Amino acid sequence: MQSKTTVPATGKRSAGATRERILEATNHLFYAQGIRATSADRIIEEVGITKVTFYRHFRSKSDLVVAYLAQQAQQESSWFSSLHQASDPVGSLDAIAAGIGTASCSPGFRGCAFINAAAEFSDPQDPVREVVHTHRQWMLDKFAEIASDAGTDDSQGVARQLMMLRDGAMVNGYLGDPKSLEASLKSAFDAVLTAAIA
Repeated sequence: MQSKTTVPATGKRSAGATRERILEATNHLFYAQGIRATSADRIIEEVGITKVTFYRHFRSKSDLVVAYLAQQAQQESSWFSSLHQASDPVGSLDAIAAGIGTASCSPGFRGCAFINAAAEFSDPQDPVREVVHTHRQWMLDKFAEIASDAGTDDSQGVARQLMMLRDGAMVNGYLGDPKSLEASLKSAFDAVLTAAIA
């Protein structure tokens, strides 16, 4: 468990460090317990700061949720992009499947943070849903690039199928048998690409 000593809020460096500590605690608590089930007071207690310090960094819990998802989006986008090799679309999908398989076998895995957040925020106009939509559109575009790399005529259609498989794998990894997920997802990705370029 991380230290709960309060970092002085003076200076840009310490203010940035405090914000990162808040986001680190938020990442763990929101993902493990759910967003609505985790109060701002619980995060404040976990970090070991005052309410004044917390609200200096995040004016509301909604702002914190958006920042949490934005951080998740940046991390997932960096990971996804690092696996995409235009010269090897099948290898790219295999690497994505392997990554999802590894994640789903990790302790505390609870599926996709974005699907989970969307389930908790039903209003499509909510800022939380806007972050979810933006990230999922980015991922859909990356799947379309991979489909295009493979020479498909309908990269958008193939991308939607790949996205559905990815979403299903994330749910299955949480509710089903994660050990068989990687092989099943690789097989499904391959089947979609093979059918699209046949």
